[in-house]
Amino acid sequence: MNTNEIEVTLKNMIVERLFLSVDPDEIQSDVSLIDEYGVDSVSLLELVVGLEEAFGIIIEDSDFDVRNFSSVANLRDFVQAHK
Repeated sequence: MNTNEIEVTLKNMIVERLFLSVDPDEIQSDVSLIDEYGVDSVSLLELVVGLEEAFGIIIEDSDFDVRNFSSVANLRDFVQAHK
């Protein structure tokens, strides 16, 4: 899976799992998910589950750093590092 495919998958997962009323294509990779879309601690846990399911990775407690989840670009880098 290349960088673009990971980002597309992430954007679709974010919209679906967080019930956002935005087109996945409208989410900019470097925009703060927390500031722009109101992602909170509960949403972050939902993203963890989504990442594990969508990419087949296991996220350990030590991996959980809000910076990894702050934007699509950070999520992409996190996924690439764990695949």
